[in-house]
Amino acid sequence: MKPKVYIDGEYGTTGLRIRKWLSERRDLELLSVPEARRKDPGARREQILAADVSVLCLPDEAAREAASWVKGSKARLIDASTAHRTADGWVYGLPELQPDQRSQIARAQFVSNPGCYPTAFILLVRPLVDRGLLHKNFAPSVHALSGYSGGGNSLIQRWESPELRLMSLPYEAPYAYTQVHKHVPEMMKFSTLPAEPQFMPSVGPFACGMRVQVALPATSLPPGVKAGAIWDALHTRYEGETFVRVQPLNEPVTTDEMSFDPRKCNDTNRIELRVIPHPSGHVVLMGILDNLGKGASGAAIQSLNIMLGLPERSGLPA
Repeated sequence: MKPKVYIDGEYGTTGLRIRKWLSERRDLELLSVPEARRKDPGARREQILAADVSVLCLPDEAAREAASWVKGSKARLIDASTAHRTADGWVYGLPELQPDQRSQIARAQFVSNPGCYPTAFILLVRPLVDRGLLHKNFAPSVHALSGYSGGGNSLIQRWESPELRLMSLPYEAPYAYTQVHKHVPEMMKFSTLPAEPQFMPSVGPFACGMRVQVALPATSLPPGVKAGAIWDALHTRYEGETFVRVQPLNEPVTTDEMSFDPRKCNDTNRIELRVIPHPSGHVVLMGILDNLGKGASGAAIQSLNIMLGLPERSGLPA
C-alpha cells in the first residue's frame, strides 16, 4: 500500500511547489480536500489523521492549531512554518546537520522544516563551531538576499503590483534591520553559536533564489586559522552529500558579475557553499540556494522521504 501524504495549505507558495514535485511520483498517494472545503477545519483534520505524513504549509497560529489535532494519535507532521522550529519535541528537518540527524528524522512524529536563510547559515557555520574554528562568543555579520517569493503570496502580490513598480528597482531592498528577525533563534540554536548574529536580510526584484553571506573578519578566527582550514571543515562534513556542494577553494579568487548569481540553484534542491578568502585574512562564507527548493519545499520532501523510508532524493531535482 502506498504511503498517504496530505499537504495542508497546498495553495501557498511552499505547498504549491511541494505538490508540483510530488505530483508525478508513483510511490505516494496524495490526499486532498476539495477547494470549496480547503479552509474547513473538520475536513483538514480528517485528512491529517488519515495520512501517514502531513506537511503543514500554514501561518504559525494555524500550524499550532493543526498540530494540536494529532495529540494522542500516530499521525506524523512536517511543519513548514516557523511555529515549531525551536520547540521541544520537534526534530529539526535538516538531514545534513549532524551525523545522527537522519535517524532522528526517520523516527520522529514531529519534524520542523528549516527556514531558508537559516539553512544556508547553519550549514556554513555549524561545522566551524564543531571544529573550534571561530572565537567563542563571536557574533557574525550575515548579509542575505532573497527572491520575493520567500515572503509568500502577500509579498509576491506586492512586488508584482504594477502600481508599486518594485520589479523595476535597480537595487535590493533591505528589511527588518531594526528588529530581531524570526529566524534568529533558529540560527543560533542549530549553529550552536552562543552570541546573536547581526542578521541583515534583503529582497531583490526576482521571484526565486537566495544568497547568504557570512563575514568572518580575521580577528574572529583563532591564531593560525585560515581559509583552507575552514574549507576543509565544510568539505569533510558534506563530502558525499547529494544536495550540498562545497565549491573548490580558489586562491587567488577570480570572479565576474555572474559568479554569485542568487538564482543559480533555482528549481533544484541543491545548495552551493563557498569559502572566499581575502589577502588580509578575512573570509566570507557564502551559500546559494533556491528559497523554495532546499530553502522550503525541497527540504520538506527530503524529510518526508526519510520519514517514510523512501530513497532520500526521490522526486528532488539536484
